[in-house]
Amino acid sequence: MFFSRVVLILCVVAWFSGVCAHYCWPSVDQTLPWDVVRRTDNYETRNPIQNVNDPNFRCYNGAGGAAPNTYSIEAGNKITFQTDNVLYHIGVVNVYMAKAPDKAIDFDGSGNVWFKIFEITAHADPTGNNYPTFPANMLHNVTFTIPKNVPTGQYLLRIEHIALHDAHYFGGAQFYIACAQLNEPGIIFDPYSYPTPTSYTQPGPVVWSG
Repeated sequence: MFFSRVVLILCVVAWFSGVCAHYCWPSVDQTLPWDVVRRTDNYETRNPIQNVNDPNFRCYNGAGGAAPNTYSIEAGNKITFQTDNVLYHIGVVNVYMAKAPDKAIDFDGSGNVWFKIFEITAHADPTGNNYPTFPANMLHNVTFTIPKNVPTGQYLLRIEHIALHDAHYFGGAQFYIACAQLNEPGIIFDPYSYPTPTSYTQPGPVVWSG
């Protein structure tokens, strides 16, 4: 009870600086925080990045480096990016992928390599009389499908929530960003490689049971 009251008091105090309204993306699906998602520089403060020209804008992990592990998922399957709060501010969501030349853990995501696979956009008011609505507002997580035609390989999966509540001036938009490291198993398989592969992941959906 005492701990709960302390947390509540700290959050109320922090609310006036906006901290409790901020958030990170520490995990995908049921993975541990920052296990396959690169630890963002705001993992303690939750503060957004606002300079789109910042070299750290790509994955917001300049201090944290790569995540220790890579998450395996088959193309065509759904994946969920988890927040550690809610998407408190109005805004939109974009999700991108970039194929790593080799291992995702060694890839910094540089170059013209990103392609968008999902978005949650604003909905215009059909009457033309009211503000648009933002379906991403107050979500705890975002679920989407990895495109089924994504080639076998390792990727960075980048999510961004663009908070627009203070975007009436240049630099006012807030970007909440994270990159996960993915492995897309599939058709390509070298049974004669070294070290000897000890398993194989069957591509495609599960067998229909009727």
